[in-house]
Amino acid sequence: MSDHDLDVLIVGAGLSGIGAAYHLQTRCPGRSYAILEARDAIGGTWDLFRYPGIRSDSDMYTFGYAFRPWTGGKAFADGPSIRQYVRDTASENGIDRHIHFGHTVVSANWDSATARWQVTAKDANGAEQVFTARFVMLCSGYYRYSQGYLPEFAGYEDFKGAIAHPQHWDSELDYAGKKVVIIGSGATAVTLVPAMAETAGHVTMLQRSPTYIAARPSRDAIAETLRKALPAKLAYLLARIKNIGLAIYVYQLSQRWPGFVKKAVIKAVKDELGEGFDVEKHFTPSYNPWDQRFCLAPDGDFFQALKSGKADIVTDQIERFTETGIQLASGEHIEADIIVPATGLEMQLAGAAQISLDGEGVDPADLYTYRGMMLGEVPNLALAFGYTNASWTLKVDLTCERVCRMLNHMKKTGTDIAVPQVPDDITPEPLLNFSSGYVQRAIAHLPKQGDRAPWKTYQNYVQDMLTIRFGKLEDGYMNFSRAPDPVSDEAMKAAAE
Repeated sequence: MSDHDLDVLIVGAGLSGIGAAYHLQTRCPGRSYAILEARDAIGGTWDLFRYPGIRSDSDMYTFGYAFRPWTGGKAFADGPSIRQYVRDTASENGIDRHIHFGHTVVSANWDSATARWQVTAKDANGAEQVFTARFVMLCSGYYRYSQGYLPEFAGYEDFKGAIAHPQHWDSELDYAGKKVVIIGSGATAVTLVPAMAETAGHVTMLQRSPTYIAARPSRDAIAETLRKALPAKLAYLLARIKNIGLAIYVYQLSQRWPGFVKKAVIKAVKDELGEGFDVEKHFTPSYNPWDQRFCLAPDGDFFQALKSGKADIVTDQIERFTETGIQLASGEHIEADIIVPATGLEMQLAGAAQISLDGEGVDPADLYTYRGMMLGEVPNLALAFGYTNASWTLKVDLTCERVCRMLNHMKKTGTDIAVPQVPDDITPEPLLNFSSGYVQRAIAHLPKQGDRAPWKTYQNYVQDMLTIRFGKLEDGYMNFSRAPDPVSDEAMKAAAE
């Protein structure tokens, strides 16, 4: 079997793709695989994003791999540390030898006659390379790498200063002593404010509406105590269980008693900022907790920047860009040397590759997700798609485990094809029950979920862990079958003639 004819083809060499390769090597030894990576480096998101302060907003005891303890110290790690963690995982396990860099997947066609995926990728020279694989795992993330979301701002071209997009940060940009306006209220903006305020003349976060921001210690005291007293793997496991439980508790509390949680979060902000800040205007969202993701401020760094006077927050509508800054609907004008539009992502599945079945293209919006990891009526294809209310990696780890269980089951039973079959009486629901702008802009183009298991995604790690790790593979919806026998097919064709 050549490096272009494989058992499993993984798309993407980021956190998910490297994790998938590890699970495959460990749980399905002997299976051939390769990873196609469009960029020239390992790391995915953590190699792409280089803006000041870039870090995880999930704790590393749950964001890290289940199989490789995080020993970096900080619970909320910076981007370079996470990038190195992913790269070290790849090199220590020989995964890096399986990566084809500079290979952008443009299409994937399932060929029923051979029970193979035919995956076409363009290499760094623009030449097409075709790979065949029995199974494909899409670990290419959920957003467009080539560009982020940028609203149409009136007067955008009039601004005479620098415009710095977080997704494509210019490392040569000098903002020392400059007046900086950061547009947005999401995780990127909340990260940028304290990082840039250290050297900028002044930083203003300009938001259309508030978001929930919570201060958390940058180091996990319980996890560090466990690490001093116990073997590394056991300490990591216990810290991971503790943090998973805490996340589930806070999310369930938010769902059942949103008013109570909202009041507690707002009170914590008031305690952080003290008197003189209009918390009602700038920090009280119109939506309930966890209708969108919380923003994190490790050690309260965001609030410290505001209290220091190096940064401020403005809640208003943008009327237009001007030559020297931004004109607001209220009549106020904010002077700026640099504008940073931290205005969100553009969601995109499969890296925009065209998926087809026997040459007929399929629209993801017409499909249903199965256990949040496969697509109904699409054979031998898995998606690495994490949680919205917890660490991304938790769900990806479970997805990889399930895929490996399926591959081993197929080997044991002599089957070649695994396809989830959608029932006729299913009721469609949006894939994500999330009010964030990047989700709402894309929801019409994403696959749907159903009204019941296994077509409904519950965003609950414990529930998923029990069903994905221990539930029946042949659950009444997943159909396993053998590939067509080419000899029999030829005989039948000859007999018919």
